[in-house]
Amino acid sequence: MEQVPQGISLDTVLRFVDIATDALSSAREEIDALNVYPVPDGDTGTNMFLTFSAARDAIREAAMAGGDLGAALAAFRHAALLGARGNSGVILSQMLGAMSVRIERAAASESYALVMADALRVATDASYAAVGQPVEGTILTVARAASDAAQHVVATGKDLRARDIFSAAAAAARAALARTPQQLKVLADAGVVDAGGRGLSVVLDAADTVLTGRIPVTTSARIGLPRIPMPVPDGDLTPDGPAYEVMYLLEADEPAVATLRKTLAPLGDSLVVVGGEGLWNVHVHVHDVGAAIEAGLDAGRPYRVRVTHFAEQVVEARRRRSDRTGRRIVAVAAGTGLAELFRSAGAVVVEAGPGRRPSTGQILEAIESSGGAEIILLPNDPDSVRVAEIAARTAEESGAARVAIIPTHAQVQGLAALAVHEPGRSFDSDVLEMTATARHARHGAITVAARRAITMAGPCEPGDVLGVIEGDFAVVGEEQYSVATSVLDRLLGAGGELATIVAGREEGARDLAARCAEFLERAHPHVDVVVYDGGQERYPLLMCVE
Repeated sequence: MEQVPQGISLDTVLRFVDIATDALSSAREEIDALNVYPVPDGDTGTNMFLTFSAARDAIREAAMAGGDLGAALAAFRHAALLGARGNSGVILSQMLGAMSVRIERAAASESYALVMADALRVATDASYAAVGQPVEGTILTVARAASDAAQHVVATGKDLRARDIFSAAAAAARAALARTPQQLKVLADAGVVDAGGRGLSVVLDAADTVLTGRIPVTTSARIGLPRIPMPVPDGDLTPDGPAYEVMYLLEADEPAVATLRKTLAPLGDSLVVVGGEGLWNVHVHVHDVGAAIEAGLDAGRPYRVRVTHFAEQVVEARRRRSDRTGRRIVAVAAGTGLAELFRSAGAVVVEAGPGRRPSTGQILEAIESSGGAEIILLPNDPDSVRVAEIAARTAEESGAARVAIIPTHAQVQGLAALAVHEPGRSFDSDVLEMTATARHARHGAITVAARRAITMAGPCEPGDVLGVIEGDFAVVGEEQYSVATSVLDRLLGAGGELATIVAGREEGARDLAARCAEFLERAHPHVDVVVYDGGQERYPLLMCVE
């Protein structure tokens, strides 16, 4: 992206979003426990994590698709807007969006450090503007302190680097967070700092870590405040304020949204409206749900409407947990035929493919919709393993289900693991058996080189056929059949009794799979062969030997 200052690289942004997502995941339970304002519903950490995770998944997908920094940041802010959850999640999405736009619009002549400082300012201004009635002692206060500290560094420093900006901003955020109980009585009464502010501090600390390598001391440890667990009430939760949280996405023009804000403001509190360019995320706490939705209808087209009754939220979560029974498999499938194979074996399928990696939210949704009390996840792709780990941890910590991950790196490993799944075994025994089978399933594939490169098997040119073994390029050739049979020979070099061949969606893949099966019958007559129609992209054949 030619207009962006040289110091701002996509790699740096990707490292930041990964570290911030992991940090929010680790701090999620702590932040949930701090959540007493505006409603003590104990989900601020979860909401901020899911909001940021959705944005992280989108920017990763855009980067893998070959997008530049501008395209990746656009995907990042759009996903943050669409995936925003809860009051603090919506505010966080607005801040991330504003920062992304400022970075995208940076001129090549601008200093990296100055752009980052200004991005923090713009993000803070946007967050205050998005909130109907800004309250100090919240995430807004922490954001302002971070922004002011960054501006002070700019005003007093020379030869600045981005690390100077974020170190000052992160330190100021931690200090401001420690003061939030002095600004908001409900925090002082509970002996906690603001949950949303803590979440923002985690994100800023992640930026500081990326640029400096330092891991800051957490605010909770610094100020010595007790972590107050949010107890699950035995009876009904009767909040002092509005009883319902209403959220929806809204397609509307800016003048209509200005009117919407005026209409919603007297209906309740915690009003936050974020977005732009015709798409908005609306969040408000009200007693009259109908009036809040009607206001959206008057402004434009509301959709993805979510209504949460605070008193019933805990009861519903408890009911969902009690209703879950049995064991379910959740599998990521990279082709229509593969999806059908997994479904026919009883798995809940999350559809994916090259450039369409599943998000944490999609896997969480599959876990929740499965109805199982015990869940076994088959990510079937190395890039999906981490996403599955985050989804599993989130589901387990929320009490939704017991979840185990089998770190399958290939579709055929998932098929092998699923073949030995036995619901009658104990959960641990089933996981161990499936894991052992997947680990011993040697996998390979063939694909076609898209560009000139140096591989472990030597140089390749565009159009060359590449043989993949255990994720590494091991064969380079000109013809698919010869490369495929070479891969099969190597996979069988250490023995094996069963070979699985999965044909891709491209023309001729089925015939190629059949020819390879005939080759195995001649060259390795002791090996049983199974051929499937997988429908996967980019890989004419997937292969596995057990």
